[in-house]
Amino acid sequence: MEEIAEVYGRALFEVASEHGTTDEIREQLGQFADALDANRDLAIYFFSPYFSTQEKKDGLAKLLDGGDDALVNFLELLIEKHRMPAIFRIRRYYDSLWEQAHQILPVQIATAIALDEGVAKQLGEQIEKTTGQRIELTATVDPDILGGIVLRVGNSILDASIRNRLENLRKAVARGAA
Repeated sequence: MEEIAEVYGRALFEVASEHGTTDEIREQLGQFADALDANRDLAIYFFSPYFSTQEKKDGLAKLLDGGDDALVNFLELLIEKHRMPAIFRIRRYYDSLWEQAHQILPVQIATAIALDEGVAKQLGEQIEKTTGQRIELTATVDPDILGGIVLRVGNSILDASIRNRLENLRKAVARGAA
């Protein structure tokens, strides 16, 4: 399924690049995928084999009235090839291509309590300076980490959480007892 998403995602990105509409298609693809994710009945309609290809295309036309022609054609192709269930993976792959093209590095910060905006901004600026890329910073609160910070920069993870330290200590004690 992942290969399919990459092939379709790359094809959509290349068409969008040729037309200079990568931003618009990213936005509309995201809205469509979010709508499917939020509305179970809508997802069943587009994913189910019980509805004909034509019924799905008609529903798509109503749903995406005024949408980018390349995206509408792309979604119709997914319907024809029965590949609509891959839409979420396609979106993720398209987003990663878009981020690469715009040299944007996704950065996620997870802490046990909400970070002060100034601290998060400072951390983001330091990462931008170190990597030489613009970043897209997301800060979340995860009480399960107990304290400290878990930082994801692209595909790299720095886990300086108390939960991680306690887990490492537990493993060390378990090895010592064995």
